[in-house]
Amino acid sequence: MRVTKRGGRRTAARTAIAALLAGVLAAASACGGGDDGDSASGPVELTVDVFGEFGYEQLYKQYEQSHPGVKIRQRKVSTLDDYKPRLQQWIATNSGAGDVVALEEGILPTYMEQPGKFVNLFDHGGRDLQQNFLPWKWQMGLSPDGKQLVGLGSDIGPLAMCYRKDLFEKAGLPTERGEVGKLWPTWDAFLTTGQKFQREVPGTKWLDGPTAILRATVLQNAGAGPGYSYFDKSNNLAFETNPAVKQAFDTALKFAQAKMTADMAIFTPPWQTALKRDSFATVPCPSWMLGGIEEFSAGFGKGKWDVASVPGGGGYWGGSWLAVPKQSKHQKEAAELAKFLSSPQGQIGAFKDKNTFPSSPQAAQDPAVAGATNAYFSNAPTGKLFGEMAAQVKPVHLGPKNEDVRQAVENILIAVGQGEVKPEEAWTQAVDAAKKAAR
Repeated sequence: MRVTKRGGRRTAARTAIAALLAGVLAAASACGGGDDGDSASGPVELTVDVFGEFGYEQLYKQYEQSHPGVKIRQRKVSTLDDYKPRLQQWIATNSGAGDVVALEEGILPTYMEQPGKFVNLFDHGGRDLQQNFLPWKWQMGLSPDGKQLVGLGSDIGPLAMCYRKDLFEKAGLPTERGEVGKLWPTWDAFLTTGQKFQREVPGTKWLDGPTAILRATVLQNAGAGPGYSYFDKSNNLAFETNPAVKQAFDTALKFAQAKMTADMAIFTPPWQTALKRDSFATVPCPSWMLGGIEEFSAGFGKGKWDVASVPGGGGYWGGSWLAVPKQSKHQKEAAELAKFLSSPQGQIGAFKDKNTFPSSPQAAQDPAVAGATNAYFSNAPTGKLFGEMAAQVKPVHLGPKNEDVRQAVENILIAVGQGEVKPEEAWTQAVDAAKKAAR
């Protein structure tokens, strides 16, 4: 989820982007539209399935304006965990999916095992688009044999730490983002800082929950180490044997065991409600999460939240691709829409609206992104901060059952915090849960 608002100094950038978008739309209009788009046969309605906030609402309006024969309907659910089973059913039954669907990095490997379910975007001008994406983002959108372009990259999720500076001040901690980042060069230092915080502000937990720590550290450790997490590069379960996973689990377990988290999972109703209160002080936040924090905390958090560097250096969490299911009745038009939304100019527009950090190098270098600040987050220089983190991203291999294992293991950590699982038994239970989920 992502939301970014701009001050008056962004007006010139908006004007420039509008001009660029107009050019892209005109080009797309010239090569899209098909017979189904004729006014005589009525408008083509394209359905786009997403989770969270992708920042496409204004882009849809612009596309419709230059494509009078196209109407766009977005179906959105709040969380990936809610989105995943719906998409699985639609793809498995060849019925119900949108004309364009978002494939998040954790579920992408599942659909790479069945590329025949999707339109080959190479057949719709995709071969000319490779330079628009980071090399690893482009590569991950290809089928295993490299013959099919399944998905076009949208955003990536460079990682930072969101914190409540008003609560930090209450605890006697630094509040300026540069000084805050110095408090926690490592996750152990982050824990020590949190212990100090909770002594001074006992009514507020240090973290929202243990799951965000697990997700962040698994990818950090795997990127710095073997290049894979729960599954090795042959898609064999490696949960129990991968030191990167055990280290991340132990890190998350420390926070759960010490009762330093509110035991909440991101974007759930309790998490959303907690954002309007002083329930927790920090959230490991990939760029797209800023929009969710702003949306769900409404006016409560403006000027209270800020963004600093994350413990352990760079990292990432999340990111998606846009694909066209074969079941679409408007494949040509859907492919053109996916190309527009994932174009450098489309990614700039999405970032401006919802803070989704671009997978396009051209977009990331654009002043509208690189120079962006976020008024809700105390005018943090989010473009610069997340751009620096993005440059350090080391992609990690994820197996087709990655999300099933992740969710099962996170449930064990939450159970520890709730007193339902003993800390000394947590790893054994997590291994068993991972094996069951992998089956």
